[in-house]
Amino acid sequence: MLLFLGWQVWWNSAVLASQQTSAASKQAQEWLEQSKSLHVPTPTPTPGATAAPAPPVMAPVAAAQPLGVMYVPRFGDGWKRIIRETVDVQSVLNSYNAGVGHYPNSQMPGAVGNFAVAAHDTGYGNAFLNVSKLQLGDKIYIQTKDGFYTYEFRNFEYVQPTAVDVLLPVPQETNATPTNRLITLTTCNPPYHAQERIAAFGVFDSFSTTPPSEIAAEVTGG
Repeated sequence: MLLFLGWQVWWNSAVLASQQTSAASKQAQEWLEQSKSLHVPTPTPTPGATAAPAPPVMAPVAAAQPLGVMYVPRFGDGWKRIIRETVDVQSVLNSYNAGVGHYPNSQMPGAVGNFAVAAHDTGYGNAFLNVSKLQLGDKIYIQTKDGFYTYEFRNFEYVQPTAVDVLLPVPQETNATPTNRLITLTTCNPPYHAQERIAAFGVFDSFSTTPPSEIAAEVTGG
């Protein structure tokens, strides 16, 4: 039993993590090449306006299809994962070419409301093993076919597995009207157990059609 657990948590997860990273790199390069021909403009402020321009928001994608590549420098050098639609275990969370899933009823990247995602903390690539290490102001980058969305980590909540209100457009506020663009990362807590869940919340910072400087080399492979 101990040997099986060791294989599942460490060896198998290390292999899957490498495959998930490679898949994310390939997807990132494909979107970079597409963007060169699409010429998606970076939103520009309206003259006299004080608020930042609204970022583009992509249409929903079909189940298990890729919608973004996530980069979180705090999770370690080279960490990146494809985000696929739905949090289905077999087709997304346990897969060699994803690891992170998007809650279908939550918003898309850059939209007003809550862009919520999930991944395993341990096993099947250990994608969100280091969520609890996030620090105030840490950047969370989401690359889509349109460009790069930058979010900043804000705070944690430790909740029961049934606490789905962290996925609401305004987390934990039923029927509230959202005004902010948020991101929520969810996974089991503590690592190697599943007694509760940890939700990491972030707020939208900016959008760009080019890779942010912190991850530019990672995105381009330079």
